[in-house]
Amino acid sequence: MPTINRYVDISSVDKETRKDYIDRHSPFIECAPQAKAGEKFPVTVRMGKEYSHPDDADHYIKSIQLYDGPTLLAEAGFLSGTMGGTGKKAQAEVTFNVVPSGSRMRLTALSYCTKHGLWECDVTEVAVSQE
Repeated sequence: MPTINRYVDISSVDKETRKDYIDRHSPFIECAPQAKAGEKFPVTVRMGKEYSHPDDADHYIKSIQLYDGPTLLAEAGFLSGTMGGTGKKAQAEVTFNVVPSGSRMRLTALSYCTKHGLWECDVTEVAVSQE
């Protein structure tokens, strides 16, 4: 099983290089706190909040996955150069349209960096109305 890295609050980290490393490798979920069952619900996953990730041939974000608990809902793959190529930095981002069911979703995103492995975000709770 691969090691899964997690985001930590970068305001609690002393060194700027460590803040950069943690932030740019961490996926962040952006979505509304409520969804309607059976209707498309947009969920955006963005890499990093304050720092951008490299897009080099040997160091780039290869994939972003979205889970509802243990269930894989969606996955996007990227090739090196997708964000501008060598020497460029950009925030990989993807918006998935999912159709919720049940009474809530527990969304988690995983991202894979070709140099620094697998990263996971905190759970985002979404209430699902049946109306």
